[in-house]
Amino acid sequence: MTRDPRWENVVVIDHPLVQHKLSILRDAGTGAKEFRELVKELALLMAYEATRSFQLVEVTVNTPIMPANTRVLAGKKVAVIPILRAGLGMVDAILELIPAAKVGHVGLYRDPETLKPVEYYCKLPEDIGERDVLIVDPMLATGGSAAAAVEFLRERGARDINLLVIIAAPEGIDAINAVCDGVTIYTCAIDSHLNDHGYIVPGLGDAGDRLFGTK
Repeated sequence: MTRDPRWENVVVIDHPLVQHKLSILRDAGTGAKEFRELVKELALLMAYEATRSFQLVEVTVNTPIMPANTRVLAGKKVAVIPILRAGLGMVDAILELIPAAKVGHVGLYRDPETLKPVEYYCKLPEDIGERDVLIVDPMLATGGSAAAAVEFLRERGARDINLLVIIAAPEGIDAINAVCDGVTIYTCAIDSHLNDHGYIVPGLGDAGDRLFGTK
């Protein structure tokens, strides 16, 4: 896990297993079933790193041998917020790691002409302001949808927000940083650029289509 020198708030998860799985994910020959499994595995590994800063408190537990001083999470409450629809592919893995987390949903689509996000659905936990928020979406392309999601969440009281994306484009990172102070971005790779259609290059294509077998 390294900080990208170009952006103080961007963490690149460069673990060998992550990079290996990402290479298979990018491959056009990887089918929908394996693609879904890889997205889930990468989300689990990313969440492991994104929760590294969670605070611990000391407690005493009784082992079969004797009492032991150990540590547990210090009352952390987490919300996982997938950006529909591709973000859904990352949720189950994070719930396996943090089963007490609550899940909200933000539905956005990108206007094909303006490339701007349009909201069509937003449902969040009532206590979103008391939770550490993990927004998840496989791709950070233009950054419009992710930035809009951050703003929707902040309008509803969210304060501590992290963004987990498998692949990011520099343009997307810049878009987040232009309007969303205090958001840490976790990613497995920062690719070259966006093409004229707003797709990440080299990227992996449309993550939603590849997850759900649509075109």
